[in-house]
Amino acid sequence: MPVARLSSRALIAVTGPEARPFLHNLLTQDVETLSEGELRFGALLSPPGRLLFDLFILGQAEGVLLDVAADRRDALIQRLSMYKLRARVQVAADDRPVFAAWPDAPTGFIPDPRTPLMGGRLYGPATADATEADYDAHRLSVGVPDPAADAPQDKTYPIEADFDLLNGIDFHKGCFVGQETTSRMKRRGSIKNRMLVLDFDGPPPPFGAEVLKGELRAGEVLSGRDGSAMALLRIDRLDGELTVEGRPVRLRRPAWMGQDVLPSSTD
Repeated sequence: MPVARLSSRALIAVTGPEARPFLHNLLTQDVETLSEGELRFGALLSPPGRLLFDLFILGQAEGVLLDVAADRRDALIQRLSMYKLRARVQVAADDRPVFAAWPDAPTGFIPDPRTPLMGGRLYGPATADATEADYDAHRLSVGVPDPAADAPQDKTYPIEADFDLLNGIDFHKGCFVGQETTSRMKRRGSIKNRMLVLDFDGPPPPFGAEVLKGELRAGEVLSGRDGSAMALLRIDRLDGELTVEGRPVRLRRPAWMGQDVLPSSTD
């Protein structure tokens, strides 16, 4: 079973007697019911409801450990420090490494909360026998977006990045930053775009390349590698032939996505 160190991820320790209620009121995920050793997936949004930081939340006896994009860790520490005001909370970088194993979660690894197909994660020393590029290839094969790579900060709604389908939003927990917009989109079914994988022959198109259905714009390409890429697509323009820069591309429905999410003609 492959194990890779994820150098693109870093950790933040949030500790103190008010750590859980503090994060519970900010994040899309329920933190107050998080058990010690349990891992959940969530995000911190902007007040208008767009993605700022994707994160994994690990319950610990003394608080919570956040698994975040390494290049956004300092910015998240700064934002959490701004929010905490007089709360009895400490926010600090944690230098333990982040590892992932797939396709299952071996002993010592915590199951990935998004889908069992993503394996598990471990925080602390481990031995790697694969690369982060290998892990990224597996992620694309499963069809799971990487918000840090696919969602420019404060541009994408979490539902567009499939957070609602990957256990990243608790719609029953009450208020969180950006909750009003997020809940309204889900409640009214006003979801026009989704991140989905496109398969093709050869190297990936550039980030932002236009996806066309005939002459109509159907979306844009996000991060990718040879043979496949994530794309943000209009779900009402997925039937029929799709092209990017004149090349045919093939839509792939991930196994974890419910049958009622996309029009039946795209199956």
